Amino acid sequence: MVDTFLVPQKSTINAKGDGPAVEIGGGGTRVLLASLNITKVIEQESLDVSVWGSADGSNFGAKPLAAFPQKFYRGTHPLLLDLRATPEIKYLRAHWEAARWGRGVETPMFEFEVGLKEVPADLLAIPNGTLASAAHQ
Repeated sequence: MVDTFLVPQKSTINAKGDGPAVEIGGGGTRVLLASLNITKVIEQESLDVSVWGSADGSNFGAKPLAAFPQKFYRGTHPLLLDLRATPEIKYLRAHWEAARWGRGVETPMFEFEVGLKEVPADLLAIPNGTLASAAHQ
C-alpha cells in the first residue's frame, strides 16, 4: 500500500526543481491520490506542479503523467492518478516551477508538499465507474 510523499513535508522552494524518485512498485490497485498542500506563499506568484513516471527511476520521459492546475494561494488540491494502463511505471517524481511578478523581490517562495496514497480496492469497486466520474468533476 503506497503512502508516501513526492515532495517532502513543508519543503520551501524558490525556483524550479524535482522531487526524489519514489518507488511505487508494480502491485496494488495502481490508482493513487496525489495531494498538493500549499502552506505558505507570498503575493503575486504562481506554482505549477506535475507528476512524472519512470520504469527505472532515472528516465522520466518527455511529458508528465498528470499536472495540477496552476496555483496561486494556500490550500490542499487533489489529483487522481490511474496507472492501471501503464504497468511499466514503477517510480514517480514531482516537478515544480514557480514564478513571481509585480513589485518587490522577484524570487518566488512556496512552502508545500505532495502526498501520495494508494486508493483502496474497495473504493474502486463502486459500480458504473462512479469514483472515476466524480474525480474528474
